[in-house]
Amino acid sequence: MKRKIVLAYSGGLDTTVIIPWLKEQYDCTISAVCVDVGQEADWRTIQQRALDTGASSCIVVDVKEEYLTDYVWPTLKAQAIYEDKYLLGTATARPLIAKVLVEQARKEHATAIAHGATGKGNDQIRFDLGIMAFAPDLEIIAPWRIWDLKSRDEEIEYLEKRKLPVPMKRNDSYSRDDNVWHISHEGLELEEPSQEPHFDSMLKMSVPPEKAPDTAEYVSLDFEHGIPKAVNGTSMDAVSLVQRLNSIGGNHGIGIADIVENRVVGMKSRGVYETPGGSILYYAHQELEHLCLDRHTYAFKQHIALKIGELIYGGLWFTPLREALSAFVDSTQKNVTGTVHVKLYKGAISSAGASSPYSLYNPDIASFTTGELYDHADAKGFIRLYGLPVLVRALAEQK
Repeated sequence: MKRKIVLAYSGGLDTTVIIPWLKEQYDCTISAVCVDVGQEADWRTIQQRALDTGASSCIVVDVKEEYLTDYVWPTLKAQAIYEDKYLLGTATARPLIAKVLVEQARKEHATAIAHGATGKGNDQIRFDLGIMAFAPDLEIIAPWRIWDLKSRDEEIEYLEKRKLPVPMKRNDSYSRDDNVWHISHEGLELEEPSQEPHFDSMLKMSVPPEKAPDTAEYVSLDFEHGIPKAVNGTSMDAVSLVQRLNSIGGNHGIGIADIVENRVVGMKSRGVYETPGGSILYYAHQELEHLCLDRHTYAFKQHIALKIGELIYGGLWFTPLREALSAFVDSTQKNVTGTVHVKLYKGAISSAGASSPYSLYNPDIASFTTGELYDHADAKGFIRLYGLPVLVRALAEQK
């Protein structure tokens, strides 16, 4: 009896090549699994492509809502960002995809799971660790780590020699990953850091900022316990909300990040990320936290955000540490409720005011007008005690 392999199938170049390659290397049947996390895809065409290239079946599992509520929202609430720019769009999706693959492998009694991540990238780590977390007994097959193909051009030649359809053009061979939260671009001119990205031909979700409208647009966002709930006063489910903000932000060239980042495997790589809606949400959420969190909680949460970003980027979503840190974040969000107004203009986001029933801003204390709650004279004693180490050292040096 032939063994069954479940393949994480996107319909792109890598996974299109992997189906015939697996059949040539293993005595197997292949169950292709497309995990819909909101990528722009013609699923019927992709399913047919999988069957045409040798898969015995191909299913699509829609997890867009789960992706946003269970993976993106915890990341947003943490304000987790990798190396100051990357809003972790691919990194948050991979753990969920791995979980779905394991669920399908169990249903079909498969003995292995295959994926198309390369041996140089981060996704191999995220997929492998996600699969290991739920199914340490299943074999993981990553063809890029073991086959003889060395480039995307060789992959295209592999398909052409077998008269199989090639799902891309040679002159548009950016390596892309997209979902409802973002799209990433790698390859071509981006492999040379000294070159400017070709935004006019590259961007999919956004316009280049210089081509954005000459008039600013104001957007209001409502949050409950750190979770976005409404745009411009209209309540929306998670998917609709992000899609709406992607449209608004993309129109104004918001959320384009060009970054040379440090991959987990040790090398540096360059990519361009488009996260228009996510950038708006991160900005607005942070504005609300400035209003609702006390100084010490906010400062400590900044440290936590760095660590959570590192864990997610490195594929360590399903770990006790990430879960514990996210539990801390959740405890900080109980009063992060309110409305934030932002202004969008040619790639920039600026604050247009925020309000919350839990605001810690007290005008009776903060105003330049002296009120009953604050006596200016109190500051002198506070400063003397606060600066006592400075005073003691200065006196010692004077001697």
